[in-house]
Amino acid sequence: MRQIPNALAAHLEGGATTLCRCWSLTRRDGQVLGFTDHDRDLVFDGITYAATTGLEAAESAAELGFAIGGGEVAGAFAAIGLNEADLARGLYDDARVAIWLVNWADIAQRVLLETGFVGEIRRSDLAFTAEVRGLAKAFDDERGRLYMRSCSADLGDIRCGVALGTFNAVVASTDGRIGLTAPSLAGHGDGHFTGGRLIFTSGANLGFASEVKSHADAGGVGAIQLWQAPPGSIAPGDAFSLTPGCDKSFAICQAKFANGINFRGFPHIPGNDFVIGGVRPGDGALDGGSLFR
Repeated sequence: MRQIPNALAAHLEGGATTLCRCWSLTRRDGQVLGFTDHDRDLVFDGITYAATTGLEAAESAAELGFAIGGGEVAGAFAAIGLNEADLARGLYDDARVAIWLVNWADIAQRVLLETGFVGEIRRSDLAFTAEVRGLAKAFDDERGRLYMRSCSADLGDIRCGVALGTFNAVVASTDGRIGLTAPSLAGHGDGHFTGGRLIFTSGANLGFASEVKSHADAGGVGAIQLWQAPPGSIAPGDAFSLTPGCDKSFAICQAKFANGINFRGFPHIPGNDFVIGGVRPGDGALDGGSLFR
């Protein structure tokens, strides 16, 4: 049960109230932003809640059990600290949100209404609407290890153990959105960078990263297609860094990276067809032993 401070409870029981809402937002890079729907800035707990944001709260819902509650917040990109480029780069994805009910006439009278995470963000023209998901959202995150054929590690992480090299190149031609070519990528073979990570190191998309959808080596030119379009147009001369890709199969792990000993999947696990197929005469000795001896 939420405990409302006595002073705030007395204020709520009065004939008139001076209430507003304040939002604090902690981005993935650690930066903390504050916003309020009041007409002047408010400061508490070391955070300045800016009034010149045009933010307003929409409907909010609470759910029983482990269902995910939440609400929405709408505002304009003119808000201090908010811009479309940062949203497109994913800096606000899964950001931590705290929502306060505050007596703006005496900010010591306040109560924390909800904490949660930023969910889906919808953008249109100069405005945005952000979904706020409750703490139950954390129960949707994968925990532990899954038994599956493919590797559960990310290429280059501590569980994988591969010393992941970075290849630097410059855009020679592009469609401006998701496709680009670079002659210096030639010679690596089709698919070498498929599933890898591309990060722009110069140009309008400096710092933007995307997974590589496909890589082809044709006619002495390496062609790249990205899964996600960057916030700005890609231009010839933009520099980028690129890492190889891995399809998380045992065959690629062993042949491409010579890292089969660290493979974090179960390549010999029986598939659904084997499990539900049953035993037929002549199938051999199915005694529970290895199928690969």
